[in-house]
Amino acid sequence: MGHLNIDRLNEAERRSDPFDYTIVPGFLSPGSLSDIIADYPALKGGSYPLDSVDVPPAVQALIDEMDGPAFEQAIAEKFGVALEGQPKMFSLRGYCRKTDGKIHTDSKDKIITVLLYLNQDWSHEGGKLRMLRNGKDLNEYAEEVPPDNGTLLVFRRSENSWHGHGPFEGRRCSIQMNWMVSEGARGFHKLRHSLSAKMKKLTASG
Repeated sequence: MGHLNIDRLNEAERRSDPFDYTIVPGFLSPGSLSDIIADYPALKGGSYPLDSVDVPPAVQALIDEMDGPAFEQAIAEKFGVALEGQPKMFSLRGYCRKTDGKIHTDSKDKIITVLLYLNQDWSHEGGKLRMLRNGKDLNEYAEEVPPDNGTLLVFRRSENSWHGHGPFEGRRCSIQMNWMVSEGARGFHKLRHSLSAKMKKLTASG
């Protein structure tokens, strides 16, 4: 039995205000979520490419499904964009710093951003991702997404795909996946995150 509820993704509404995005609560079953949270690695702040982490089996099985054709087809149809053959990039996050969550749109070399949240029952005011109406005001938002309970958030990157969240410090786990415009763009981001991850390890062991 798979982890992903593709039918629920297919049925979810694609919003277009203020940019193209969709939210799928309960994209993972409660059983899958519990297994993956229990298996999720302990990480410091920042974003970790897969080859910089010892990815546990349950987390890897989930990533393998996200890397498969059924998920790609559902996203392509939802956003009306050709994704077949486009390079994909995965990264893990496990700890949020107070400085994280600043307003941004994502870089131009990303086509689609996927965020899958792997936390139980988020009770904090901070750390909830907001779909913003501009690049200046965190309180001007169309929707706010608690990062919990296997919720899937997907958006199409654009010049106005502004998003961010209020300050929070602590464990905040998610898988991020991007379809990239080119293999070169994927390689650049992967190298940047890999160097950052190595510096964190050196700092921790120093």
